[in-house]
Amino acid sequence: MAQRVLITGQIGTGKTVLSQLFGLQITRDAQEKGVNLQYVHINCRECKGSLFLILQQTISRFHPHFPKRGYSAEEILHVLVQVLDEQNLYLILTLDELDALIRNEGSAPLYNLTRIQEDRPNAPRRLSLICVLREIEYLDSLDPSARSTLQHNIIHLSEYSKAQLLDILGDRVNLAFRVGAVSGDVLGLIAGLASSEGGDARYGIELLWRAGKYADVSQLVEVSAECVRMAASSVYPTVSKDVISSLGLHEKLFLLGVARRFKQTGAVQMSIGDAEEAYAVVCEEYGERKLGHTQVWNYVKDLSAVGVIESRLSGVGQRGKTTMISLSRVPASDLERELIKVLSVGGN
Repeated sequence: MAQRVLITGQIGTGKTVLSQLFGLQITRDAQEKGVNLQYVHINCRECKGSLFLILQQTISRFHPHFPKRGYSAEEILHVLVQVLDEQNLYLILTLDELDALIRNEGSAPLYNLTRIQEDRPNAPRRLSLICVLREIEYLDSLDPSARSTLQHNIIHLSEYSKAQLLDILGDRVNLAFRVGAVSGDVLGLIAGLASSEGGDARYGIELLWRAGKYADVSQLVEVSAECVRMAASSVYPTVSKDVISSLGLHEKLFLLGVARRFKQTGAVQMSIGDAEEAYAVVCEEYGERKLGHTQVWNYVKDLSAVGVIESRLSGVGQRGKTTMISLSRVPASDLERELIKVLSVGGN
């Protein structure tokens, strides 16, 4: 029988790794039992939140030369089910960063994916779904019929405690470092920094890696606390380069305008109106037509969701209500430099 599972949790809590490890184990177990089962992991953000691109990537795992044009998303979905029937194949499809698909296309994709097999009640249920997203509140925007299919099996991954981070980092030390190269005090320092950033294991692992690289460059036999401090100054907590690279063209242009405005003014926060003005200047520089207020507001929500910026409604003492934007996780100059580099090699 087909299953639908929802995995939620903040950045760095292991959602992607958990689903991929499960996929590896269940396909191995299925093979031992003589069941033809495949696991496919798709990142919805990398597919621009498009069901068409998601299904195109999925079916290409079984038909590498499947046409890239001429089919709608709904047609590809029916072809996929037909292929599964023909090959007597069962598929577990993981939709990572599901919020990108919901924001871009609403309820229809999930409704189609979860209901595709109801038109064939006597046929084998060949398609199971694992949906991965940070906040379960994203499901509130779905219509009730689509939402109900995803709220039965929910796995929430809580933020890691400092003790859990010590375990995770200790395993990485055993795998990657010579014995005695990382002391317990240094490991505790890294775990404490990661714990202060919301229990983000990804951040802690990158701190450990960078601290080790600084120790190598300095020709030290042991990673020092100063190496950790140097690493902390060069790592963007919860903002990695792959997140920036995965943004759309106008998201990058908007973020570049925000970074430059903060760099120029030295302000702690800015209004969404100021951000739109800065975005318009960058669009002119790159020869792009600026998008409207509604789309810019959506960018603010999306960039807040992935942890690049912070946003909140203006408080007491300010006239009217407006969205205020701040940038605390990465230096504005560093963000500007990274965005210019990404935009120079292909934009989106």
